[in-house]
Amino acid sequence: MLSAPVLAAGWAVAAAAMALGLKKTPPEKLPETALVSAVLFTASLVHVPLGPSSIHLTLLGLAGIMLGWSAVPALFIALLLQGLLFQFGGLLSLGVNTAIMGTAALAGGAVFRLTPKKFRLPAAFAGGFIAVITGTALVTAALFFSDAGLKATAILLFTANLPLAAVEGVISVFILAFLSKILPGDVSRQVRI
Repeated sequence: MLSAPVLAAGWAVAAAAMALGLKKTPPEKLPETALVSAVLFTASLVHVPLGPSSIHLTLLGLAGIMLGWSAVPALFIALLLQGLLFQFGGLLSLGVNTAIMGTAALAGGAVFRLTPKKFRLPAAFAGGFIAVITGTALVTAALFFSDAGLKATAILLFTANLPLAAVEGVISVFILAFLSKILPGDVSRQVRI
């Protein structure tokens, strides 16, 4: 469905973000990055069909909050495995998907980090919510720039993802609150709850 220029731009952005993400991932953060990648892979396997596309949990905000730039390589691996094992997303669009989801994760993480510490749990909600909205807006743009005829589909996709954004925000709050209780030192050091 995506045009060649959109696919090429996606691969260019994904390659640059991957390089930066790998550079900013110290060896001691690799196990955490791999674990988050596995969670992203698993959570997004549950698809709810919606016209020519589908909606699904992404946990992008949570990935951005927990990993920062390391979320981009984690997402790439999760998306690559989904493409290879289940033909979700496809390998041709892997660059676009990585660029979109990586940008969304970074946006969610930035919202969280820029919020004062006393508002960490509301910031976790905002991070999860903003990540889904950012990702959905970028998917909408990719569809629109590929074919103006996809405008109605893009708008439907955006609208359908609004409730998902709220759900992801709530999930981000619960997961971070839970992790801060069972691993208070680790989580507070990582995400400053």
